[in-house]
Amino acid sequence: MIELDGAAGEGGGQILRSALSLSICTSQAFRIKNVRANRSKPGLLRQHLTAVRAAADISSGEVEGAEIGSTQLTFRPNRVDSGRYSFSIGTAGSCTLVLQTILPPLLTASGPSEIRISGGTHNKSAPPFDFLNRAFLPLIARMGPQVQVDLVQYGFHPRGGGEIHVAVTPSKTLTPLHLMERGARTGSFAEAYIAAIPVHVAQRELDVIGKMLNWESDQLKLRGLPNDVGPGNAVSITLAHDRVTEVFTGFGEKGLSAELVARGAAQEARDYLSTTAAVGPHLADQLLLPMALSGGGSFTTSMATSHLKTNAIVIEKFLGRPIVVSAVDGIFRVGIG
Repeated sequence: MIELDGAAGEGGGQILRSALSLSICTSQAFRIKNVRANRSKPGLLRQHLTAVRAAADISSGEVEGAEIGSTQLTFRPNRVDSGRYSFSIGTAGSCTLVLQTILPPLLTASGPSEIRISGGTHNKSAPPFDFLNRAFLPLIARMGPQVQVDLVQYGFHPRGGGEIHVAVTPSKTLTPLHLMERGARTGSFAEAYIAAIPVHVAQRELDVIGKMLNWESDQLKLRGLPNDVGPGNAVSITLAHDRVTEVFTGFGEKGLSAELVARGAAQEARDYLSTTAAVGPHLADQLLLPMALSGGGSFTTSMATSHLKTNAIVIEKFLGRPIVVSAVDGIFRVGIG
């Protein structure tokens, strides 16, 4: 039984999600205390509970402590079962974080899987659909498995109501990736999504991004969505290169001006472009676990976040595989042994 402290490192839900994935992949049970101890509302929220139940479903797992507010949990996996699954969060909690939990075991399962998840698709502090579709999954495809993800309905906080469909064609093994350079730029554009929000909000966001990144008008796209999926607003900046595509996002919030939403996303893009790193900080965190499961790999990133370092600790607990992070000339090299 592997023992974990949910207060370690950044002390959020990432520790639990990575532990669930690795537990199934390695057939090792774990016990975690202090779940999400460093968050304003510690313990399991509905999003995390959905992830736990989803992990149990795909592995015929046994769970103790799976209830709202629980700060302790024990998980014992059995076999990985490919097939058709449907999970409803019931709130605007992130669909992509639930998928993040169950995808790694399904990448090398014995057969294909189809997954339906309903909840939020564009959430603060979670990978939005655009990031998943454009940045993360193309790299997974280079490792062997093919994952097709479709956005059926947008879901913003606090309404939720979004839905994604996922089709996983697994491979027997995962091929290690080595992403040391991003390559030449092949395309770049920004999108401002609005639903039941005045059009001028999106226009102001695109104006800020255009000025900060020195982009032309044809790179700035306003995406009006049906009012019944709102209210909701997000901006998405896509930077495509030969070897890597990155996506940086800002989310509209009550009391936060359009200019601040756009400025935050544009600054993240500028910070990334100011280095020679292959991947940004969020993609680095997402890549770490599947690359560790492949048995090796390496990449350069513009920042080694607390999320990445915490994830590395959890991965080493289950795999016993060292993850080395070193700084060279202002960028970070991450190597998985």
